[in-house]
Amino acid sequence: MRRIVRLLCVLGLSVANRGRYDRSKLRYPSDLTDDEWAHVEPLIPPAKRGGNRRHVDVREVMNGIMYVLSTGCQWRAIPKDLPARSTLFDYLDLWGWDGTLDRIHHALYVECREQGEREASPTAAIIDSQSVKSAEKGGLVSIRTAMMQARRSKARSATFL
Repeated sequence: MRRIVRLLCVLGLSVANRGRYDRSKLRYPSDLTDDEWAHVEPLIPPAKRGGNRRHVDVREVMNGIMYVLSTGCQWRAIPKDLPARSTLFDYLDLWGWDGTLDRIHHALYVECREQGEREASPTAAIIDSQSVKSAEKGGLVSIRTAMMQARRSKARSATFL
Protein backbone atom coordinates (compact mmCIF):
# COMPACT_ATOMS: atom_id res chain seq x y z
CA MET A 1 0.00 0.00 0.00
CA ARG A 2 2.82 2.41 0.84
CA ARG A 3 4.41 1.81 -2.57
CA ILE A 4 1.15 2.79 -4.30
CA VAL A 5 0.82 5.98 -2.23
CA ARG A 6 4.47 6.82 -2.92
CA LEU A 7 3.98 6.20 -6.63
CA LEU A 8 0.89 8.44 -6.64
CA CYS A 9 2.86 11.15 -4.84
CA VAL A 10 5.61 10.89 -7.44
CA LEU A 11 3.01 11.25 -10.19
CA GLY A 12 1.57 14.34 -8.50
CA LEU A 13 -1.58 12.61 -7.29
CA SER A 14 -1.11 12.94 -3.55
CA VAL A 15 -3.77 11.76 -1.14
CA ALA A 16 -4.74 15.37 -0.41
CA ASN A 17 -5.03 16.10 -4.13
CA ARG A 18 -6.88 12.90 -5.08
CA GLY A 19 -10.28 14.25 -3.99
CA ARG A 20 -10.17 16.88 -6.73
CA TYR A 21 -10.11 14.19 -9.41
CA ASP A 22 -12.69 11.83 -7.86
CA ARG A 23 -15.71 11.71 -10.15
CA SER A 24 -17.49 8.82 -8.41
CA LYS A 25 -20.07 11.13 -6.82
CA LEU A 26 -21.16 12.49 -10.18
CA ARG A 27 -24.04 10.98 -12.16
CA TYR A 28 -21.78 10.45 -15.20
CA PRO A 29 -17.99 10.82 -15.33
CA SER A 30 -18.45 13.50 -17.99
CA ASP A 31 -20.62 15.73 -15.76
CA LEU A 32 -19.09 19.04 -14.68
CA THR A 33 -18.15 19.44 -11.03
CA ASP A 34 -19.16 22.61 -9.18
CA ASP A 35 -15.64 24.02 -9.59
CA GLU A 36 -15.60 23.26 -13.32
CA TRP A 37 -19.06 24.79 -13.74
CA ALA A 38 -17.89 27.93 -11.92
CA HIS A 39 -15.28 28.43 -14.67
CA VAL A 40 -17.69 27.79 -17.55
CA GLU A 41 -20.89 29.49 -16.35
CA PRO A 42 -19.79 33.13 -16.79
CA LEU A 43 -18.79 32.41 -20.41
CA ILE A 44 -22.25 31.20 -21.47
CA PRO A 45 -24.40 34.05 -22.81
CA PRO A 46 -27.68 34.81 -21.01
CA ALA A 47 -31.02 34.09 -22.63
CA LYS A 48 -32.17 36.56 -25.24
CA ARG A 49 -34.65 39.24 -24.23
CA GLY A 50 -38.25 38.85 -25.28
CA GLY A 51 -40.07 35.72 -26.26
CA ASN A 52 -40.33 32.72 -23.98
CA ARG A 53 -38.08 32.29 -20.98
CA ARG A 54 -35.35 29.68 -21.02
CA HIS A 55 -36.93 26.50 -19.69
CA VAL A 56 -33.85 24.33 -19.70
CA ASP A 57 -31.04 24.17 -17.15
CA VAL A 58 -27.93 25.30 -19.02
CA ARG A 59 -25.68 23.22 -16.76
CA GLU A 60 -27.62 20.11 -17.77
CA VAL A 61 -27.23 21.10 -21.41
CA MET A 62 -23.48 21.41 -20.90
CA ASN A 63 -23.43 18.03 -19.10
CA GLY A 64 -25.30 16.48 -22.04
CA ILE A 65 -22.91 17.95 -24.58
CA MET A 66 -19.93 16.75 -22.53
CA TYR A 67 -21.53 13.28 -22.36
CA VAL A 68 -21.85 13.08 -26.14
CA LEU A 69 -18.32 14.40 -26.71
CA SER A 70 -16.67 12.16 -24.11
CA THR A 71 -18.50 8.91 -24.92
CA GLY A 72 -18.89 9.39 -28.65
CA CYS A 73 -22.43 8.03 -28.45
CA GLN A 74 -25.03 8.66 -31.13
CA TRP A 75 -27.43 11.52 -30.58
CA ARG A 76 -30.34 9.09 -30.30
CA ALA A 77 -28.52 7.15 -27.54
CA ILE A 78 -28.41 10.06 -25.08
CA PRO A 79 -29.74 8.98 -21.66
CA LYS A 80 -33.28 10.08 -20.81
CA ASP A 81 -32.22 12.01 -17.67
CA LEU A 82 -30.33 14.52 -19.82
CA PRO A 83 -32.12 17.16 -21.94
CA ALA A 84 -33.60 16.09 -25.27
CA ARG A 85 -31.17 15.44 -28.10
CA SER A 86 -32.68 18.24 -30.17
CA THR A 87 -32.08 20.68 -27.31
CA LEU A 88 -28.47 19.52 -26.90
CA PHE A 89 -27.81 19.70 -30.63
CA ASP A 90 -29.41 23.14 -30.95
CA TYR A 91 -27.32 24.57 -28.11
CA LEU A 92 -24.14 22.96 -29.47
CA ASP A 93 -24.90 24.44 -32.88
CA LEU A 94 -25.75 27.88 -31.44
CA TRP A 95 -22.68 28.02 -29.20
CA GLY A 96 -20.46 26.94 -32.08
CA TRP A 97 -21.97 29.62 -34.32
CA ASP A 98 -21.84 32.54 -31.85
CA GLY A 99 -18.32 31.74 -30.59
CA THR A 100 -19.26 30.57 -27.08
CA LEU A 101 -17.35 27.29 -27.47
CA ASP A 102 -14.28 29.20 -28.68
CA ARG A 103 -14.48 31.55 -25.68
CA ILE A 104 -14.78 28.61 -23.26
CA HIS A 105 -11.84 26.84 -24.91
CA HIS A 106 -9.65 29.95 -24.87
CA ALA A 107 -10.44 30.80 -21.23
CA LEU A 108 -9.70 27.25 -20.04
CA TYR A 109 -6.55 27.10 -22.19
CA VAL A 110 -5.19 30.32 -20.69
CA GLU A 111 -6.05 29.20 -17.17
CA CYS A 112 -4.35 25.83 -17.63
CA ARG A 113 -1.20 27.50 -18.94
CA GLU A 114 -1.16 29.90 -16.00
CA GLN A 115 -1.63 27.05 -13.52
CA GLY A 116 1.37 25.37 -15.14
CA GLU A 117 3.29 28.61 -14.50
CA ARG A 118 3.66 29.31 -18.21
CA GLU A 119 2.76 32.40 -20.19
CA ALA A 120 -0.82 32.58 -21.44
CA SER A 121 0.30 32.38 -25.06
CA PRO A 122 3.12 30.12 -26.20
CA THR A 123 6.35 31.81 -27.28
CA ALA A 124 7.78 28.98 -29.36
CA ALA A 125 6.63 27.03 -32.37
CA ILE A 126 7.70 23.71 -33.79
CA ILE A 127 7.96 23.22 -37.53
CA ASP A 128 8.53 19.72 -38.79
CA SER A 129 9.93 18.77 -42.19
CA GLN A 130 6.50 17.72 -43.47
CA SER A 131 5.13 21.25 -42.94
CA VAL A 132 8.06 22.78 -44.78
CA LYS A 133 7.68 20.39 -47.74
CA SER A 134 3.99 21.17 -48.18
CA ALA A 135 4.66 24.93 -47.96
CA GLU A 136 7.34 24.66 -50.66
CA LYS A 137 4.83 23.10 -53.06
CA GLY A 138 2.78 26.27 -53.18
CA GLY A 139 0.82 26.15 -49.90
CA LEU A 140 -1.10 29.45 -49.85
CA VAL A 141 -1.32 29.91 -53.63
CA SER A 142 -2.78 26.44 -54.19
CA ILE A 143 -5.25 26.95 -51.34
CA ARG A 144 -6.42 30.26 -52.80
CA THR A 145 -7.05 28.79 -56.24
CA ALA A 146 -8.90 25.83 -54.75
CA MET A 147 -11.19 28.14 -52.78
CA MET A 148 -12.10 30.41 -55.71
CA GLN A 149 -15.05 29.64 -57.98
CA ALA A 150 -14.25 28.56 -61.48
CA ARG A 151 -14.43 31.41 -63.99
CA ARG A 152 -16.43 30.88 -67.13
CA SER A 153 -15.59 32.46 -70.41
CA LYS A 154 -18.21 34.99 -71.60
CA ALA A 155 -17.52 33.89 -75.18
CA ARG A 156 -18.83 30.40 -74.45
CA SER A 157 -21.89 31.59 -72.55
CA ALA A 158 -25.25 31.42 -74.35
CA THR A 159 -26.49 34.62 -72.68
CA PHE A 160 -23.88 36.82 -74.36
CA LEU A 161 -24.37 35.62 -77.96
